[in-house]
Amino acid sequence: MTSEQINLVQFINQQKLSEALTVKEVQLFLDYTEIVTFNSNDIIADIGEVGEALYFVIQGATALFHEDSGSETEVGRGNSGELMGEMSFFDREPRSVRIKAVENNTKLLKLSRTMYKRMRIEHPFIAVNLLEHAIVSLDHLFRRVSSDVATFSQYLYGKGKH
Repeated sequence: MTSEQINLVQFINQQKLSEALTVKEVQLFLDYTEIVTFNSNDIIADIGEVGEALYFVIQGATALFHEDSGSETEVGRGNSGELMGEMSFFDREPRSVRIKAVENNTKLLKLSRTMYKRMRIEHPFIAVNLLEHAIVSLDHLFRRVSSDVATFSQYLYGKGKH
């Protein structure tokens, strides 16, 4: 194993995804992924596309952008250790937001649909852990957005007014 692979295994071992996985299972998981690199403002996944891959942020940061009448509004962020693109990947519906890198040299682990399907058959325990991680990731995103909306609502309308 190269030093980059060792560092990647150590990084994944520190994430919630691998809480129930052995080091060997983490290495197996990594065999199904590839590292992709983006610079600031590069589009990782665009509005209207059906998600054909999941992304794990391993370095740098990503953001979710909603587009309205040609202007973009940031609606969420993905930092190191977080999963991105899971909603469209699992529900097979077109993306409603754009995922962009917001830092240069943003590195992501990409898990394609083909490799996920293969992993699901060959290593179902790893796939189940990935699904649980995706559920938690969506929950965290929903809670952050809900909190932001509540804060914004209080700012606009004042406490207790609707």
